[in-house]
Amino acid sequence: MRVQLLKRGYLNNEEIYDDFLNDKIDKNNNYFSNETVYISEAPDFPIYIADRNKKSREKKFLQAFKVITNNYLNLDRDLTFNGVFWHSLLITKKRNYILENYPQVTEGYNRFKNIVFKTFDWENYIYKCLIGAQYIFDNINDEIERKRYFKLIINNLDLYNYIIKYPIFRNDHFLINVLDIIDELNLSDLLKKYITGRKDLGEDERYGRRVIFELNKSYPIVLSPMLDKKNLKRLFLKYLGYYYDLSLLESQSYMETFTTIEN
Repeated sequence: MRVQLLKRGYLNNEEIYDDFLNDKIDKNNNYFSNETVYISEAPDFPIYIADRNKKSREKKFLQAFKVITNNYLNLDRDLTFNGVFWHSLLITKKRNYILENYPQVTEGYNRFKNIVFKTFDWENYIYKCLIGAQYIFDNINDEIERKRYFKLIINNLDLYNYIIKYPIFRNDHFLINVLDIIDELNLSDLLKKYITGRKDLGEDERYGRRVIFELNKSYPIVLSPMLDKKNLKRLFLKYLGYYYDLSLLESQSYMETFTTIEN
């Protein structure tokens, strides 16, 4: 499959949106550079997953993780982590899929830009799924275990977003350790909750976000991304304890860790 890459400046060109809707993209070479890449295949997968329904959201994320793992991770990372590649692929090869699954793009350029031309960073759903798929694939060999970790990412998406937002935490070792800690201590529901009774904090503060904030603040004095799981768990609970009464947690694993912290 031949994919011609868009040239610089396309993100601010609203004419490309009109041509996309009218199926005229391939007839206007002014949008494209002279750079072309070739890939063997490009199966469809959910590119925008803002579903409020938990089951629907999980189903789409799992589909995206599976398709990316099986069909895109074999491509060069310089390509797959290049937003221009994805934006080029979407408008030239995925028009029908996008119009069928995301009809809201027809409502205006801003909706189109938010779904199709979304900046390729931690807020982009392809980026989220690509990083998660890469990290889990590289470290977990068993298919059942991979799916379990994918579900941990999905069920802890708010915290996952904050992890991949910070470059220092964007590594497989740290992510998997954090997911393990959350799972072992059954912290998922708590970490999603908003912190109340703290006027010194912002209005949209959650326990999980504050833990990541503290880990980031302590870096590089404490190299938390490099810690093994046991030591990271102690630090994770220490920072959680800044905002939550740890004695309210009901977990044998927590009690063992807490005793170590206290001693």
